[in-house]
Amino acid sequence: MSQTYFLKEYPAGMKATIDPESYSSVVQLFDHCVKKFATSYHATCMGQTLTYAQLDEKSAAFAAYLQNHTSLMPGDRIAIQLPNLLQFPVVAFGALRAGLVLVNTNPLYTASELEHQFKDSGAKALIVYEGMAKTALSIIDKTDIEQVIVTKIADFHSPLKRILINSIVKYVKKLVPKYNKAKTVSLNDVLKIGENDTYTKVDRQPDDVILLQYTGGTTGVPKGAMLTNRNMIANMLQSDEFFKIELENQKETIIAPLPLYHCYAFTVNCLLITQTGNHNILIPNPRDISGYIKTLRNTKFTAMTGLNTLFNAMMNHKDFNKIDFSKLHFTLSGGMALMHETAIRWQKQTGCPIYEGYGMTETSPVVSFNPPGFHRLGTIGIPAPSTEVKVVDDDGNPLEADQVGELYIRGPQVMKGYWNKPEETEKVMSLHGWLKSGDMAKISEDGYITIVDRKKDMIIVSGFNVYPNEVEDIVTQYDGVVECAAIGVVSEETGEAVKIFIVASKPINEAQVIAFCRERLTAYKVPRIFEFRDELPKTNVGKVLRRALR
Repeated sequence: MSQTYFLKEYPAGMKATIDPESYSSVVQLFDHCVKKFATSYHATCMGQTLTYAQLDEKSAAFAAYLQNHTSLMPGDRIAIQLPNLLQFPVVAFGALRAGLVLVNTNPLYTASELEHQFKDSGAKALIVYEGMAKTALSIIDKTDIEQVIVTKIADFHSPLKRILINSIVKYVKKLVPKYNKAKTVSLNDVLKIGENDTYTKVDRQPDDVILLQYTGGTTGVPKGAMLTNRNMIANMLQSDEFFKIELENQKETIIAPLPLYHCYAFTVNCLLITQTGNHNILIPNPRDISGYIKTLRNTKFTAMTGLNTLFNAMMNHKDFNKIDFSKLHFTLSGGMALMHETAIRWQKQTGCPIYEGYGMTETSPVVSFNPPGFHRLGTIGIPAPSTEVKVVDDDGNPLEADQVGELYIRGPQVMKGYWNKPEETEKVMSLHGWLKSGDMAKISEDGYITIVDRKKDMIIVSGFNVYPNEVEDIVTQYDGVVECAAIGVVSEETGEAVKIFIVASKPINEAQVIAFCRERLTAYKVPRIFEFRDELPKTNVGKVLRRALR
């Protein structure tokens, strides 16, 4: 399937189409790959490595436990609240092998954010890193979650290293708040039990939902995008068509700093890397730039994923020039806009260009990418194989090349819809399968897409979506706030930052509002810039005009 309006042909080496049913399910893909690449390394984290064979064994043990020692049935939801640890692929693939639906959860979520996601998804079990267990357990009784499985940061290390690292994290760094262990079971105990049980294969179909990936969509409270086996297989194969120009099977060591609970990293570092037999280096905390760079200095790597904020933070660190980039030949950027200056500086200092792509949670997520050797700085590349795109005017009429309109997307990676929200689904998906992106774009004659502006009000902070309604809902709860409006403003540090306009009935202290928000919102959602006004611009029907504020 060619791009609907402008793309003439794909670069040499790329197919124009993929078969989204090459595998009936992600589990079928997994079963094939762990046997094919059994002795190869799948992932390394903090010096400990997991082979494909070990991933097979441990995930089977986890699946067996879920099947034999819980009430979970195929189609039930299970939440995973983990940073980038070896445990993540084990429990993710194990849960899928048991026929469950994954609910990827940000480890930094506040109690109220967790409560919404768990209740909305109907999750019946939770796997959580112990540093986040206290927050999660504080709201568990308000949800349908029946069992909480806790893992410590070094649970997959050798006994001596496990004790040492876990003790340092808990007692020296004090990163593990006390929690009620009586309500939990440890992941290592779960795996020991599962090793002695029989794992039974579950028949799952291409259109079965396997992932609820939460997003605010274009606006509002986060919704679960229903992603199917077919969606995820399709996007993995679409990504592979781009990446195979530069990456070889079983020969790449790929740095993975972006969180696996994010759709972008899940597709690339869980699915595509597994399919190609390559090796992930998982980074649990990329915000610790010194620790991140130390890992890079001790690793011979050939590729890495990242985003604009992370690239800048790395290049501004005093030890950046001590990293050996001689083997690096592929740098992938997504999640937020890549700044021109960042791209130029990175290539000058590392010798490797950054290839930028574009996606949405609702598209599993890749929509387009700049093919290696054919990249065009300032664009988000060309549509993925088997993907149709077009830009339309306000009345939905298709526009010609280089005209600006809203970007529409159609392809096998487009979600099934929003979980239990048919009305919200109808707002963004047409009867003919087109997904409305909410982004204003133009497409060149030869198919390269450029994002011009966002039609929607979403703010992107360090690659994470921040929805103004959510921020405004919290700020208006603060005493003295009459009304408010949140927008995104340019930030050299995070791409965008949250700015809040407030109409107040009495003097308000900014620091106190920030503290109030920090108790209720994840850190990147908290407003950093304040402006107090006597009134906010509104439409005739009283809706705040965020565009006027911008």
